[in-house]
Order: sequence, then structure tokens, then C-alpha cells
Amino acid sequence: MKALAGLALALALVAPARAQTEAMRVLPSPHRFDVLVERVEQAVERHGLGVVARASASRGAAARGVKIPGNAVIMVFRNDYAVRMLQASAAAGIEAPLRLYLTENADGTATLSYRLPSAVFRPYRHGELDRLASELDGIFARIAADATGG
Repeated sequence: MKALAGLALALALVAPARAQTEAMRVLPSPHRFDVLVERVEQAVERHGLGVVARASASRGAAARGVKIPGNAVIMVFRNDYAVRMLQASAAAGIEAPLRLYLTENADGTATLSYRLPSAVFRPYRHGELDRLASELDGIFARIAADATGG
């Protein structure tokens, strides 16, 4: 009986992790953090989206004289997608802009992570929003491959 309880606990802990990895993409890169930031911003533009905003705890900490591993959130979207999103669901507006998260690794390389747009918009259960998110999934995949590639 204890073995079954242990197995049930293990499965309960693994299930949320699997769900998150199905909704997330995590792409290691060979690039230094600052190089990956630049490559992501260039790839966003090259693939037809725009950088709406940037946030970085590591830059904020550095301004205070504190050194932490590099991290940045790059928020991206495009106005025609925003209009389509809002026409489908005004409530979904809270999800825009979509985010790309960059982190510095201990070995000097950096990683790009993002939630799939289809996962971000899935809770709104709207066909047009699902179509838009599917388009964005493809664009995000191309941005990520372009930015993290050698």
C-alpha cells in the first residue's frame, strides 16, 4: 500500500512538470547572454514582430552594484495581431505582449524560454484566437531557432 501511495505521489509531481513542458519551449544556445539578447531582438524584427518592452532584473541589480546572472524578458507583439486577438476576446488582452525569457547559464552560455502562444491563449476557448495562436507558435519557433542557432 505504501508503494502505491509513493507511486501516486511521484505521478502527481511529474504530471504538472509534463504539462508545463508541453506548454513551454526551452532552447539552450551556444551564445553568451548579451549576444543572445541581441540575436533575439534581431530575430523578432526579422520574423515580423516588434519588441514592445524589455525588463531585466540583472541590469537593475547591476545599477545597484549587485551582480546576478543575466536575465531578460523581451516582450513582443504586433498591432494587427493585437486587433485580431481583441476582436476574438477582449479578456485575452491581458496576455499581450507575449514574452521571451533569456537566462545566463553558469558556463557562460544563455538559454531562451517561452510559453507557446497556443498555451497562453488556450484558456479563452475561442476558435479565432486558436488560429491566431497557431500562427504565432510558428513565428515564435522560427524566432527561437534563428536566435539560438550557431
